[in-house]
Amino acid sequence: MQIDVITIFPEMFPGALGASIIKRAQEQGRLRVTVRDLRRFTHDRRRTVDDRPYGGGPGMVMKPEPIFEAVEAVKRDCGHAGREGCRTILMSPQGERFSTAAAQALARCEHLLIVCGHYEGVDERVRLSLIDQAISIGDYVLTGGELPAMVVIDGISRYIPGVIGHDEATAEESFAAGWLEYPQYTRPPVFRDMAVPEVLVSGDHQHIATWRKLQSIARTLVSRPDLQGRHPSRKEQGGWTG
Repeated sequence: MQIDVITIFPEMFPGALGASIIKRAQEQGRLRVTVRDLRRFTHDRRRTVDDRPYGGGPGMVMKPEPIFEAVEAVKRDCGHAGREGCRTILMSPQGERFSTAAAQALARCEHLLIVCGHYEGVDERVRLSLIDQAISIGDYVLTGGELPAMVVIDGISRYIPGVIGHDEATAEESFAAGWLEYPQYTRPPVFRDMAVPEVLVSGDHQHIATWRKLQSIARTLVSRPDLQGRHPSRKEQGGWTG
């Protein structure tokens, strides 16, 4: 998969892209991430990427010209004409909320182009002409789209085939089937008088599976009751109903 990022702060990305699973995915050739400086696509001495909004109001708006030129240059470099072959995403608080389902769907794309919004947003002509999908990582506003873009790249990378060593690791984690993940334990069996639940060391795999399902239900109902009803029934998913 190829991911291109257009940003006015490219220096924010090396740390996130150069460590852990994302670093390994790039070294293995399963993921390629290129970060492009939007200011390279400006033509004035000050490398201006924003201007005051028509109609008045506080803040600044990202200008259309540099973004159009940047997106068109990326697609030209990759041999894509128009919107075909490349999905262009705008990081914006007004976008649809990022989710496991969205990450899985985007992981099936061959090429993603992520535009990092800033200030009061981007000129609406960018959204209408270039953007296939706007994404938000939550109901809050950050100083820019760079951190959200890193979150999206990280979330997507986990579903690229071969990136995670065990396919089951993403099948049972939180949100995968509409529930939060069950509690996890490892050695030692007793730590500071706190013991691992006896069922987990019993060797009874059916009993362990039942315990984990019940723990997932309980944890979800306490911490995230809003998740109920968001997913198809567990029977439809071929899973359990609780």
